[in-house]
Amino acid sequence: MTPLPLCRAAALVPALLLLVVLFCAGCDRQRGANALMLSGATMGTTYSVTITRLPDGGDEGEVLQQRIDAVLDEVNALMSTYREDSELSRFNASASVDWIGVSEDLARVVAAAREISALSDGAFDVTVGPVVNLWGFGPDITADQLPTQIDIDAARARVGWKKLHLRDDPAALRKSAPDIYVDLSAIAKGYGADRVATLLEQEGISDYLVEVGGELRGRGSSPRGDAWRIAIERPEASRRSVFRVVELHDIGMATSGDYRNFFELDGQRYSHSIDPITGRPVTHELASVTVLAPSTMWADGWATALLVLGPERGFALAQSQGLAALFIVRGEDGYEAKATAAFEAATAAE
Repeated sequence: MTPLPLCRAAALVPALLLLVVLFCAGCDRQRGANALMLSGATMGTTYSVTITRLPDGGDEGEVLQQRIDAVLDEVNALMSTYREDSELSRFNASASVDWIGVSEDLARVVAAAREISALSDGAFDVTVGPVVNLWGFGPDITADQLPTQIDIDAARARVGWKKLHLRDDPAALRKSAPDIYVDLSAIAKGYGADRVATLLEQEGISDYLVEVGGELRGRGSSPRGDAWRIAIERPEASRRSVFRVVELHDIGMATSGDYRNFFELDGQRYSHSIDPITGRPVTHELASVTVLAPSTMWADGWATALLVLGPERGFALAQSQGLAALFIVRGEDGYEAKATAAFEAATAAE
């Protein structure tokens, strides 16, 4: 048993570089004069909202911030695994294998997660938490040794998306084993971004950019008068730089990468991206995946699934599902970008 290193490379830094081009030298500053920028903390991370202009007669910035905070607090109260009183934490703590009633919001997110799990042959699995924790990447970072195969097999016995059942009407969840543990962190931030976007649109706001923990939803025009421009980060742990800039046109965007949360030992790199099937960190050369989708929740979940699947299987699945995805793969001469046909079509006008 080999001791694990005590530090990890920028484990809490989002994979996506949020280079939002709001202003530049030579911009018409009058255009951006009424822009409103709000930010705060949520879901163990941060959020930011940029609004190009508020509608006449709408809520002032302070009131709008309170409403945004309330929406995100509601999502957190339903789906957090850090809050013992959240709806999800109560479900996880229960040893019952009977149906347990849940909110429609929680059921909606679990339904999306289950669909992505089915389409990815289990590469996306919201019950994988015990294995993630075993490798020292979860909320309970207690591991100080590389796990043995016996450890891995024991943790994998508690994993399996098919052991989590969903009922629509009335909304309810059920475990087929009492120790199933559900963690929605790979999809809930995207859902939070969607919920904030819905709130803004209900307020008559049509030009905005929402970011929750690195997951994005953009609509309309930026304060410069053109599209929201977001930089996809070059997947390097040692420095932050831009790999490619994309424009968001009424769409969600999420990036998953393995270059900020990992450890190295005896020349071996261990990624936080855990394959639920093997119970081990992935070993392929896919460094990051960016997905564009009408819903940030779906972009969020798919980005995680494709990262686990890797550059070949993930790309093939993204193509077959018509996903707009950009894969950045490590190579001997640097990084190679592979874009699906849908991603090329979505960004063709840039």
